[in-house]
Amino acid sequence: MGKSIKIVKVLAAAGVGSFFFDDQAAIKAGAERDGAAYQGTAVTPGYAAVREPSESVSVMLVLSDGYVAMGDCASVQYSGVGGREPRFHAAQLARQIEEDLAPRLLDLDVSRFREAAARAEGWIGVSVEAQRAAAYGVSQALLDAAAHVAGHHLMARVIKDEWALAAPLAEVPIYAQSGDDRHANVDKMILKSVPILPHGLINTLELVGPEGAELERYIRWIVARIKQLRTRPDYRPRIHLDVYGMVGALVQGSPDRTADILQRLEAAAGAFPLTIEHPLDAGNRDAQIEALARLRQVLRARRSQVRIVADEWANTAEDIGLFAAAQAADLIQVKTPDLGSLHHTIDAILDCHRHGVGPVLGGTCAETDLSARATVHIGIATQVAQMLAKPGMGFDEGYTIVQNEMNRALRLDAHLAQTKK
Repeated sequence: MGKSIKIVKVLAAAGVGSFFFDDQAAIKAGAERDGAAYQGTAVTPGYAAVREPSESVSVMLVLSDGYVAMGDCASVQYSGVGGREPRFHAAQLARQIEEDLAPRLLDLDVSRFREAAARAEGWIGVSVEAQRAAAYGVSQALLDAAAHVAGHHLMARVIKDEWALAAPLAEVPIYAQSGDDRHANVDKMILKSVPILPHGLINTLELVGPEGAELERYIRWIVARIKQLRTRPDYRPRIHLDVYGMVGALVQGSPDRTADILQRLEAAAGAFPLTIEHPLDAGNRDAQIEALARLRQVLRARRSQVRIVADEWANTAEDIGLFAAAQAADLIQVKTPDLGSLHHTIDAILDCHRHGVGPVLGGTCAETDLSARATVHIGIATQVAQMLAKPGMGFDEGYTIVQNEMNRALRLDAHLAQTKK
């Protein structure tokens, strides 16, 4: 790359996320929904209320040539549970970044992202409390910086080059999430021909219903709306539902009985392929791997084509590697803020590929446009199985951010390739 560009100033600005931080433990314990709020008492450390506005911190790296590289620190909606880092408070994190981390980052050469991210992560470990959130934002800024130094401003090309990925940058399917608006947002997704839909936020037993009856009814409704609203006959989206372990909870965690319900849902989906995310929750990582592997074996023995996604308890690159090696799922959610520095997300995705498991490049509704755009570049460089439309729960905004960033990056990449020729 030739040029030695270094960090000369680090700035941090407290900001907001696109949704909320929710105390999942309190919700599962019975906190009642009240419009957009929850009534009840928080039980998870770090929360003053069951639902609090999500927060972010923008990290700005002023470089020696005057360029300002940026990234956003963020955390997931359900912070502080399932082995995840506690929710952070933006003002405190911004202060720690400027006062404690910044002196360590000064004079760091940003020309090689992978090396700079690993060094920064080490300094973050002794500088701030919300280490994964901080590493997430700082690493985005470092990836932006490396793309600037390279001269092409394409973060995806930095990833492709530094990890020696042979495949060209290419479009990947977008996976949309509906939030609580499970009907109007599905209509929007169909009208916009989204390839994978709708997530559904199936986070209560009532939404599943006895033996899965309510969820079956919802799937039949989705199928009917696809047939009614699609603008071309070949539009055949995959139906992907995140059930937050509720199917398993309905049958006391039994993989066999969970499989019974999933097959019922598969029948309801008919000609449309079905994916179920986090079908059951076994309570810890090793038990989750064992339970999901058993569920997958049962489904395959019955010749079911339902695909299952591991989500909870796959929080780090190490966790994801263990799920993938055990063949515990067809796909694994790589929830980007949980992994901290972006180089761990890239490594986790490539680990999934090595084991023949589909990586789902996820994240959270609670992050920002800047973090979403950065992770798009990971998706098109590493060829993930699908990529979440984020942030927010309104569908249109997150879909616009992710789809447009992917289109821009691929068009610029094609232009650069043609110019080189």
